[in-house]
Amino acid sequence: MNITFYKYQGTGNDFIMVDGREHSLGKDPVPTIKNLCHRKFGIGADGLILLKEKEGYDFEMIYHNADGSQSMCGNGARCAVAFARFLGMIRENAHFLAIDGPHLAEISGEWVALEMGKVNTIQGAGRDYFVNTGSPHHVRFVEELENYDVVGTGRKIRHDKDSYPEGTNVNFIKALDKNHIEVRTFERGVEDETLSCGTGVTACALVYGSQVGPNKVKIRTLGGNLEVTFVKSQSGSFENIILAGPAKQVFSGKISIAEMAGDKVNLR
Repeated sequence: MNITFYKYQGTGNDFIMVDGREHSLGKDPVPTIKNLCHRKFGIGADGLILLKEKEGYDFEMIYHNADGSQSMCGNGARCAVAFARFLGMIRENAHFLAIDGPHLAEISGEWVALEMGKVNTIQGAGRDYFVNTGSPHHVRFVEELENYDVVGTGRKIRHDKDSYPEGTNVNFIKALDKNHIEVRTFERGVEDETLSCGTGVTACALVYGSQVGPNKVKIRTLGGNLEVTFVKSQSGSFENIILAGPAKQVFSGKISIAEMAGDKVNLR
């Protein structure tokens, strides 16, 4: 069976997009997703997203990491909004469902502003923190980021079973000035450094804001620039969290799912 796919990227975080109203990946989509996301044997992507109809919402986003696992993905959600507009499912505003619950978003040109879920607490002190922004994130402050061993250190923290039995994403953050930070991410499910991570930069912005004070933080990633704004309540929770940045369609094509399912590819 051939399916039509679209490739989107949001600050270098890239995704295979499929119209789930028209196509299905089968009862067990994980092997196919692994093969489609493989950068040598498939299309290549950090994850795959299906858009489906959902009563009470403009659409439902079904997100899979490159290894087939599911989680919330901020940049993926922003790309999903852009894809939904391309498909004619929305115009300038979206109300959609993701694995972590409902979300609102606005799109203008290639700029997508996504409302993230409320964050109740930030754990940690010193240079290491933990925050769940729809996906779990360990955040570490570092003084030098350009030559930092993101993959080696990130993999070690990600697989620390004592601290994170289910694993975690790992973000390394460097302050550039009062309202500007730089972030690099080792992403669970991709098992490598990615050029950007939406839930990750959101986690870093909240940690940085809680320590330094700004409620609007600009973030530089390897793949481009993002912005996060939020409101910190008197109880210490974070609300009205908005992740904003570009989301672009890169190309489209068709691929045979039957042929992909016959190949056994292991994600490194």
